[in-house]
Amino acid sequence: MEQFLLAAAFVIVAGAGIAAAVLLVRQRQAAAELREQNSVLARGLDLREKELRHLADVRLPELMESLGNPGVHVAGPLHDLAREAPAYGQSLQTVMDLFAGSAARVRERSDRSAKSTLRAMMRAVQSLANEQQLAISTMQERHDDPDVLEGLLRIDHMNAQLGRRTQATAVLCGSWPGQQRSASSMSDVVRGATSRIRDYLRVNLEGTVNSAVTSRAVEPVVLTLAELLDNAARHSRPDTSVEVNFRSTHNGVAITIDDAGVAMDADELQRASDLLSGEASVDIHRLGDPPQVGFAVAGVLAARYGFRVSVDSRSPYGGVRAVVFVPSTLLTTVPDARPPEPVTSSRPAADTGAEDGPSTAGGLPKRSRVAVAERPDGTDGEQDAAETGGPPPARPARETAAGLGAWQRGTRSGRAGGEGTGIGGPAIESKDLRP
Repeated sequence: MEQFLLAAAFVIVAGAGIAAAVLLVRQRQAAAELREQNSVLARGLDLREKELRHLADVRLPELMESLGNPGVHVAGPLHDLAREAPAYGQSLQTVMDLFAGSAARVRERSDRSAKSTLRAMMRAVQSLANEQQLAISTMQERHDDPDVLEGLLRIDHMNAQLGRRTQATAVLCGSWPGQQRSASSMSDVVRGATSRIRDYLRVNLEGTVNSAVTSRAVEPVVLTLAELLDNAARHSRPDTSVEVNFRSTHNGVAITIDDAGVAMDADELQRASDLLSGEASVDIHRLGDPPQVGFAVAGVLAARYGFRVSVDSRSPYGGVRAVVFVPSTLLTTVPDARPPEPVTSSRPAADTGAEDGPSTAGGLPKRSRVAVAERPDGTDGEQDAAETGGPPPARPARETAAGLGAWQRGTRSGRAGGEGTGIGGPAIESKDLRP
């Protein structure tokens, strides 16, 4: 009996031990699973924390920068979220998309508001510049004193530069050139552009072509050339010249502008190419300080009117070569020569010193030695000075006034472009000039 009890007790103890062992194994397995789950959760929490910090510190700022500069690279997530946390990765991408859309809309509204304000301001400035040009032209007709004419011509040239800058800014902000021009020869188009830049004396025009720009495209091409010529002059030494040449092709005419300044590196050429293409809207907030509007304006006008501008080749003089290609659709025959502008003064021509002489096909006066021949002594002062070795005598007031008057009439004729209006003419509403 006792043996039976001992055997039963042993069986019970053995069963309890086995049960305890099983429970212990199960507990250890559960503990291992819990530790693994905690490890996974901790790793996921760390991953999410790092990704969130990376999103705020790197990805969103780069995304904001890329909205205005497509060349900026936007970093991706630090981990393979599609495998480790697909739902979380999708949530982060949703945040990126919402941020990009919101920032783009804010930037678009800001740019539209800034352009609208600038456009209205430029219209007011252009109107004042036009009124000032009319006043200057009236004074040039009334005065024949050489000193007064010299000062008026200097003011006239500065006002032309002011008009170009305001016109370029208005175009960049969505306005139209706002001036009606008649068809003009290629040479007159280049001369009109040259008259609107500060260093006009450095521009050297070589050759000519028997083509003219149609009325619709004259002002856009003139403004484009003026911006490119000004850019070439400002980025080259003041003792160098800017060369302008024509080249006829089977489907148009190319106008090349070569300077001897500093060449552009690869990044600058790419940015210039993007601006000159006119394909993307120009962000006026990213044009530099002070704003560099030349290439941007040229690109806008080229895209609107159908000509092309490029700066992707190097000038043979070491600087930059800009090419304006005007297709045949924007070309016509050279207009007939215009008769010389009549003298409006009531005084005789001999008193004003502004008599009309022979003129070029573009209406510009040719040089004449009549004023020298009509000196009281009938001699050439410069020739006498060369023979005697002394300084040349001062030019008579009549001769100086004649030269200034002829220069003024020629400049006005080239800038006005015939029957249209130049910067001094009345502003024309943009709705009349849309292509």
